[in-house]
Amino acid sequence: MAKLTDDIRAQLVAAAIAAREKAYAPYSKFSVGAAVLGTDGKIYTGCNIENVSYGMTMCAERTALFKMVSEGCRKFAAIAVVAGENATDGAPCGACRQVMGEFAGSLEDTEVLLASLKGDYIVETVASLMPYPFVNFVSQED
Repeated sequence: MAKLTDDIRAQLVAAAIAAREKAYAPYSKFSVGAAVLGTDGKIYTGCNIENVSYGMTMCAERTALFKMVSEGCRKFAAIAVVAGENATDGAPCGACRQVMGEFAGSLEDTEVLLASLKGDYIVETVASLMPYPFVNFVSQED
């Protein structure tokens, strides 16, 4: 998979920042936004959605990834996640990392952009964040 351009990365970060504004986080006050670049070229966004029973809460990353899958795309090239003033404030939880492993185009090449509200970001990969995922290697087509 080709490396992303800085322009595409900036678009993903901006989309994640915008998605964060839609978060429903009345309990934690911790809003998170995510934007996924599907291998179909479309950007899918998501925000965290809390529930008074925290176990029922959905993270921004999984919201965006599940939206992508529900709209027919099964693999993604990159995801941007933004939560706060520091790029690492929105580092994905283990559940989100596992779901990323399921739908990543390539564990080694699929980019994870950890971004701040200011728009700066660091680039990781799904493999660097989840080096030993439990992945079903059954081939899936887009």
